[in-house]
Amino acid sequence: MPTPVTDEAPRILSLWQGSWAAALATGVLVWGLIIWSVIFHRRSRSKVEVPTQTRYNMPIEALYTIVPFIIIAVLFYFTARDESDLLKTSKKPDHVINVVGFQWSWAFNYLENVDGKKSTTNINSSELSAIPDKWKKSAPAGAEGVYDAGIPGTKNPQTGNPGPTLWLPKGETVQFVLTSRDVIHSFWVVPFLMKQDVIPGHTNVFEVTPNKEGTFMGKCAELCGVDHSRMLFNVKVVSPERYREHLKELAKKGQNGYLPSGIEQTDHARNAETKNT
Repeated sequence: MPTPVTDEAPRILSLWQGSWAAALATGVLVWGLIIWSVIFHRRSRSKVEVPTQTRYNMPIEALYTIVPFIIIAVLFYFTARDESDLLKTSKKPDHVINVVGFQWSWAFNYLENVDGKKSTTNINSSELSAIPDKWKKSAPAGAEGVYDAGIPGTKNPQTGNPGPTLWLPKGETVQFVLTSRDVIHSFWVVPFLMKQDVIPGHTNVFEVTPNKEGTFMGKCAELCGVDHSRMLFNVKVVSPERYREHLKELAKKGQNGYLPSGIEQTDHARNAETKNT
């Protein structure tokens, strides 16, 4: 498994390891019973007879009904517990980034107050109309924003890896707001050990706190069309100071404001989720 690089990833790794351990134990038991049956219940070469038939053995039937139920219940409990914790979001994370999936690359809207002025907010921009109001409120006051985007031929200048590069600050909470312009994609940063679908007309959100600097690989994990394999990107985790410098560099390049975030949610679904922890 990849080495975790966020505060949340070890919980996912533990869940995976526990699931694999349970699957391996179950597999060993089943394989053992199959081998035992093959060896001890093979047909005799000297005698041709119908072996003893066993029917309606209640203890055995109860065993192979109850044991799988217990296994499933335990796996369900740990999965539900961890999923509930991993999908918690805060009202005011340190940073909010709108990740936009489109055929065949990615765009990143940094909902940040780059110039430090609260009067220059652009949070109600039409480009962000696909994002429900509750997630816009998570952005800092005065967020006029900057953006970056790629094409399949974009490469990271330092590593040469294909795809645009998403910058993140180490040790600070980042809330990802996932939107799509066309079809279903899936946002997957491999060492985060977590991925989430990017769905047109629906907003998914999750948070992470990166704890290791470096450049890591990301990709689309949902078959989204002919060039799905080219929907790659990079995640560069740097110090908070270097992250803020990068935002100013994007502003100097003229990449101010936001790119269109995606397909707007329908009226019955928009802003329907009011719970925020």
